[in-house]
Amino acid sequence: MAKQLNLLSTGEVITTALHTEMQRSYLEYAMSVIVGRALPDARDGLKPVHRRILYAMHELGLTPDRPYRKCARVVGDVLGKYHPHGDQSVYDALVRLVQDFSSRYPLLAGHGNFGSVDNDPPAAMRYTETRLAAIGHEGMLTEIGEETVEFIGNFDNSQQEPTVLPAQLPFLLLNGCSGIAVGMATNIPPHNLGELVDGLIALIDQPDLTDEKLFELIPGPDFPTGGEIVGDSGIREAYTTGKGSIVLRGVATLEEIPAARGSKRRTAIIITELPYQVNKAGWIEKVADLVNQSKLQGISDLRDESDREGMRVVIELKRDTNPQEVLQHLYHQTALQTNFGAILLALVDGQPRQLSLRQLLQEFLHFREHTLNRRYGYELGKAENRLHLVEGLLSALSNVDEVIEILRQSPDGSTAKITLCSRLELSEVQADAILAMPLRRLTGLELQNLQQEFEQLTEQITLLRRLLSDRKELLKALKKDLRSLKRKYNDSRRTKLAPSSTETRKQEYSTGRLQKESDEDNSQSQISNLKSSEPPEETVLEFTQRGYVRRSLPNAKKPKADNGLPDHDFLIQTELTDTEKDLLILTSGGKVYPVKVGDIPAATGRSPRRTPLITMLTNTAQVAQEAVVSRFLLPDNSPTTQMILLTKQGRIKRLSLEEFTNLTRRGVTIVKLKDDDELLFTQLTNIGEHLIVASSGGRLLRFPANDQDLPAMGRTAMGLQALRLRKYEQMVGCVTVSKDDQLLLVTQEGYAKRIPASSLRGANRGDLGTQALKFTSKTDNLAAMVIAMPSAGYANASAEVALVTNKERVVRIPVETVPLLNRDSKGESILQLNRDEKIMTVAPVR
Repeated sequence: MAKQLNLLSTGEVITTALHTEMQRSYLEYAMSVIVGRALPDARDGLKPVHRRILYAMHELGLTPDRPYRKCARVVGDVLGKYHPHGDQSVYDALVRLVQDFSSRYPLLAGHGNFGSVDNDPPAAMRYTETRLAAIGHEGMLTEIGEETVEFIGNFDNSQQEPTVLPAQLPFLLLNGCSGIAVGMATNIPPHNLGELVDGLIALIDQPDLTDEKLFELIPGPDFPTGGEIVGDSGIREAYTTGKGSIVLRGVATLEEIPAARGSKRRTAIIITELPYQVNKAGWIEKVADLVNQSKLQGISDLRDESDREGMRVVIELKRDTNPQEVLQHLYHQTALQTNFGAILLALVDGQPRQLSLRQLLQEFLHFREHTLNRRYGYELGKAENRLHLVEGLLSALSNVDEVIEILRQSPDGSTAKITLCSRLELSEVQADAILAMPLRRLTGLELQNLQQEFEQLTEQITLLRRLLSDRKELLKALKKDLRSLKRKYNDSRRTKLAPSSTETRKQEYSTGRLQKESDEDNSQSQISNLKSSEPPEETVLEFTQRGYVRRSLPNAKKPKADNGLPDHDFLIQTELTDTEKDLLILTSGGKVYPVKVGDIPAATGRSPRRTPLITMLTNTAQVAQEAVVSRFLLPDNSPTTQMILLTKQGRIKRLSLEEFTNLTRRGVTIVKLKDDDELLFTQLTNIGEHLIVASSGGRLLRFPANDQDLPAMGRTAMGLQALRLRKYEQMVGCVTVSKDDQLLLVTQEGYAKRIPASSLRGANRGDLGTQALKFTSKTDNLAAMVIAMPSAGYANASAEVALVTNKERVVRIPVETVPLLNRDSKGESILQLNRDEKIMTVAPVR
């Protein structure tokens, strides 16, 4: 029988009050939760579990250029080495780092099912795969091996783990964070990368920058699911005090849906974006419950039409129902409008602190400056050690005969080492390097390489010493790194900032002070065009190079000064149509949006009023900030006409015009694009006609648009490779040609020529093409290819093109002044450019 332990026989009994022991123990537990679990660090913006996941994946080598690895493997490494907690809690944290609707800039890339905005659970960790995202790897871990941060032992002292990651961006504000500790909580909203970098650079340049200027650069949070922030009072309060309530709404638009024969068309509310962290399926269920309980009137149908292209929830309204009134009830009774309670709480020097926006940015800048000092100090030490060795090797090569004599006369290595140190005045480290030097290092080429390395190391040491001794130079390097990351990973804002007057309007709704008549007027103003029963009228549309449109009557007087256009803009297209037709607008994101011609504001009298085409699209399209690539009206009774689409990376596809009929206002995708690709050119063509595409390297490829070379595809297809592009090349033109057409080729440095289209031999799609232009300098590139003198259309003798430079200078030249040359010529200079000025666009002037 085992002996009973006698714990009191050898020690002293200390009497302690129960409440004192409970207070001490609970405080230790609370601090453990605060520091080691629930709150993020103000420096890298990570909680311990997230930091350990990223570091474990770095140790596994799961960089963006490596294959995905099972999440179960990652979770196992995290549990076994750094984080002895439940595997499900670690996997949940990993999943959140992958979800693009939870993180504004996900730090991990995932392969498999990681959940959805409908609160669908992710697949088990044995099915999903992950690796580091590009921004997570470069922004968090590229400097981890350069002794930039402190390391401590893990839970059993068998491994070393970092106390903080050397973050190069303020990820605490980029992705936000939420957590509940003991007696405190944090809820930091995500922000836009470009805005934060601009704010950081402004604080570096002006440490005493006013809050007003800072808030102009960082106007508010930018949530990954979009939405609309109502008013700015909550934002300002959160940014100045560290705590505030931000009103966030979903994005809703009004559409009129077609009805069955014999019945009237009805209005529908279309929800395309929901507030951050709102469960779409749960929200739809809540709306349905309110309708069933008769708490929400005027809704006849509710359905979810969301797909991979985006969210779309359709709420059909009953006849004679006021859409604005229903929308306001949705705001007040459902999560279509929520309050985001911002609490900017984070750990500073291991202590929880509630910080303002300025303080959070300053904490990151202090940390980044400290990290750079450690990094440059480490690099300086390495460079100086290497320079010391190179100096010894150069000394040995300069006295090679003496070194060989010493080695011959020395009985062993130790004697040779001592002799080298005494006779050549070398250190022991240098002597060891000389003794370890192979015979091939005695060649003249190796001597030259050592001298080059000596010069490079000397320059590097000078630069590093300047960075470490001059804080201004260090801050310049910091700003350079920030700008580089901004160029790589910045994207457009997703969350729209509504004017502050909207908040007043919301309050008036809630207090009942807004009159019903005013509400009805606003509703009618949004759908009046849709319900217009006026007969169609003939009208003229004029389109400009910078994306503006003007609608006028055919016999209307035109204002002077080129129809009221500024010097840097010009007409590129004129169409005669009627107000009932749809104008189809194609954007660089590969989508097409229909706009009723009658919805375009009409210019009256001599007014040069023009409207930006982009403002005619939906809010989602405007927030995406996609450029308008082209616009066209569907031709009447032309079954053989089809659309050619060409992307920046050379993907081409032929699309039937039937795909452009019966479009909804939210638009449809007509070409699938890769992340770094965009739609550049569109062209109407007929089956059998020939296409010519051009690359920036001056290569042209001619091939027929038939089923063999370019088969017709559906809207979701990515397209085929039109021309094999070399490194750094991109597509610069796509035209349909006939037998007698001529091509105008213009380079970025102002050289141009005309060539007959018939001089290009026919080839197969996907070939290398024909070199049709030689450049006068290696830095020059082909800027554009257009039809020089069309066989039909405006008169050839008066044909003009406009050259648009990167300085927004527009120069018009007659096409006939450009010489007609052969393919092997370089062309002639047609425009004198200023320094750093290049031709970017060439367009015919109508």
